[in-house]
Amino acid sequence: MTRHFLSALAALACTAGAAQAQSWPSKPVRVVVPITAGSGIDIVARATAQHLARELGQPFVVENRPGAGTTIGIASVASAPPDGYTLLFASTALTTTPTTVATIPYDVARDLVPIAPLTNTPLVMATHLGKFKSLADLVTQAKDGKLAVNYAINGYGSASHFTTERFRLAAGAFPAQPITFRGTPEAITEVLADRLTFYFTPMTTVQSLVTEKKIDALAVTSRKRSAGLPNVPTTIEAGYPNSDFDFWVGLFAPAKTPPEIVARLHEVTRKISESAEFRKQMAATGGEPLDPMTQAQFTAYVNAELKRNAEIAKAAGLKPQ
Repeated sequence: MTRHFLSALAALACTAGAAQAQSWPSKPVRVVVPITAGSGIDIVARATAQHLARELGQPFVVENRPGAGTTIGIASVASAPPDGYTLLFASTALTTTPTTVATIPYDVARDLVPIAPLTNTPLVMATHLGKFKSLADLVTQAKDGKLAVNYAINGYGSASHFTTERFRLAAGAFPAQPITFRGTPEAITEVLADRLTFYFTPMTTVQSLVTEKKIDALAVTSRKRSAGLPNVPTTIEAGYPNSDFDFWVGLFAPAKTPPEIVARLHEVTRKISESAEFRKQMAATGGEPLDPMTQAQFTAYVNAELKRNAEIAKAAGLKPQ
């Protein structure tokens, strides 16, 4: 009797969940971007939101909530009702801030559910034109003490910071001094003037300078070569295993969002990310697709990124601030 009753309850719950997923969304969905309008993440979010609205028949309204290294916007989603009406577009920063920001009012693995990756933007090691023959040449000079290395970062714990530390550790931890810049244009100006040794920057920021032979690109951080700069090797191809670093953007929801809604969002988002129209939009901003992932695979990927970036921070001596 008890077994039949429990089975009936389980069947009823499944039916209710399926019905909820079918009726969702019945009103506009708020989409939080934890960084300023016009940023790379914001561009991805707005393009995806337009596609989601078209596919699901309700507005997906982007709300920019920048501040505190993206943690303000992320916290607002982590504490939101898990009903499918508040979503988050987050980047690699989601997995780096837990090791560099002293006080965070959420736990990524506990309070958020990964839904799907949207895009990955390869970072390029930009150097002064003709200064180095190759990536190995830069590393050799740095290790020999012939070169005082300084590099640009966009802030403590930023993607450029973690990318550099990941590479520097993979290459044997050569000495190097980070220099913080408010914006990418200022850092690129310093590379052009030969006052910076290198700068890991999104490909689109230097692609034209590379093709016009005004700046050198020694390597890209993606695991395969970038379609935008096909002649530039990856850092792994250049001889430095475990030096790759993804700058990805993905979609998340509050933990305990009904699994049927998560599954539907994943299905629709994956369809969008694999469409020719969306890929063309992303290519215009330097974005390239990550390998296709199930929702479970993306969850495992995010958890692995959290672990890996914590290890990078520890090895590099980066402490919460």
